[in-house]
Amino acid sequence: MKKIVIATLLVALTLSARAQQYDLVLHGGHVIDPKNNVDGMFDVAISAGKIAAIAPSIPANAARRAVDVSGLYVTPGLVDPHVHVFIGLRHNAWGNGDLAVEADVMSIPYGVTTVADAGSSGWRDFAEFRHRVIDTSRTRVLAFINIVGAGMENNDDVAEQNEHDMDLDKLSAVIAANKDIIVGIKSAHWEQPNYISVETAVKAGERNHLPVMLDFGWFDNKSYEHAISSILRPGDISTHVFRMPAPLLGADGRPAPFMLEARKRGVKFDVGHGGGSFTFKLAAPMIEAGFWPDSISTDLHTDSATGTMLNLPNVMDKILALGVPFKEVIRESTTNPATEIGHPELGQIAVGAVADVAVLGLEHGKFGFADLAGGKVDGTERIVPEMTIRAGRVLFDLNARTAVPWKGADLRYAVK
Repeated sequence: MKKIVIATLLVALTLSARAQQYDLVLHGGHVIDPKNNVDGMFDVAISAGKIAAIAPSIPANAARRAVDVSGLYVTPGLVDPHVHVFIGLRHNAWGNGDLAVEADVMSIPYGVTTVADAGSSGWRDFAEFRHRVIDTSRTRVLAFINIVGAGMENNDDVAEQNEHDMDLDKLSAVIAANKDIIVGIKSAHWEQPNYISVETAVKAGERNHLPVMLDFGWFDNKSYEHAISSILRPGDISTHVFRMPAPLLGADGRPAPFMLEARKRGVKFDVGHGGGSFTFKLAAPMIEAGFWPDSISTDLHTDSATGTMLNLPNVMDKILALGVPFKEVIRESTTNPATEIGHPELGQIAVGAVADVAVLGLEHGKFGFADLAGGKVDGTERIVPEMTIRAGRVLFDLNARTAVPWKGADLRYAVK
């Protein structure tokens, strides 16, 4: 009799384990996946770090853990294509201390699962960057490598003005050794009345089949129009698109024809909010006229994170308040930047894709958002990150949806 009971229990446990075919199911959420044109109420199942199923209803007992996300949006993990997370970046443009921030601290609590560092390191110090930051972060950290060998290690006035440190052979060797991480070339802060930095970055991009991200820098001694119309290629990215005094508007107050032509050719325009690169005076009329950014990014560093930028959802809120629909704001924060950085497999919720997921709330009320000139816009919606899932693992859970009531529960102390 005892053997029969034990056998029955074993069979029951086996059937239960088989029934629990998923690790996690998110129930009752509104899924927005612009890449695959999904916009509706679906359950999402995750298994072995991948999206395993998407369906109108997935039984709770089909997973080891079921989480109710009713009233929330389930989106691909947010992708920030312009950050500075290399702790070797020791000075900002004003010579004030460390500029870089720790990737996980400013990503995971905000729904961000992938970031691309924008030129903090060059070929001289990329190995250190990879060892110290990229290989140790829970956030997926990719990188645009600086066209200058020293990257942004010193004050911009010194390092990034050194055309003699633009060695395409050494740069290409580092790129070849780090193909899994390096997604592009960065040209930034070039102050000279020529285009040496931009042109050399494009040469490096052509040689290594990578896009260029351009931070144009100075507008008073060379033409921005020439840079994006005659130097940048389709797929190259112009960041800080709403930075004054960029000459983006025509005399009629509408987007300049050269901006429309550049976009038609395939040049991408990125927000890159930062600590000095976002004004409503440019953003509002451009967006009102239909010139929405291709991607939304933070230009994350210590100054921007403690200023009016704050974090990626806050920048998304500003674009939302200016009139870009919520679904498009999600597109500009997921599939668009993922494609720009050459990883179109990211930024989506599709069966077989890596399970990088953001669960977002959308609060309704009266909110105010500031730019870098002291300007303000009022909004009626604000994005609240509720949960961040990276490769199937819940890394952030604002309202403890994955926890259980402690009273009566058999809990064990766990170190993550």
